[in-house]
Amino acid sequence: MNTTINIIEDYNFKLEFEIRYAKVYANSDKGILICELLTDYIPIDDFISTFNQISEIVEAGKFEKFIFDKRSLRAFHQPSMEWYFLNWKNKMLDLGLRKHRKILPEEKWFEKMVMIAKEQIVKNNPDNIIHLLDIKYCDSIEEAILT
Repeated sequence: MNTTINIIEDYNFKLEFEIRYAKVYANSDKGILICELLTDYIPIDDFISTFNQISEIVEAGKFEKFIFDKRSLRAFHQPSMEWYFLNWKNKMLDLGLRKHRKILPEEKWFEKMVMIAKEQIVKNNPDNIIHLLDIKYCDSIEEAILT
């Protein structure tokens, strides 16, 4: 199996920025961004700051797919997910980013928490944009790039 770095290189992604909690790569020719989380938990202020930096990249380019690699996470933080789902994704949709690929940690409890939280967010926010997005869960970066 190829490592993440080999796949990133094979598909000509370039590192846009690296901070304590994440690495963000872009391939502007393919219109794809990748955010690879590096730690098991991200405080919400740092999470929002990271995604605001990603927003700047999206605003400066023409991106249609976002790959969110969350495999390093070991803590589920509902307020971060709500902000990501209700604020960030709305803004990104306006900029043309409508394909979202997610890679979750292998722990089944994490996936279950994501699905429960997503269901609750959708229920509590009937005006949400989920029906306008192409969201898929993948097992690898390569699968996320190709789907």
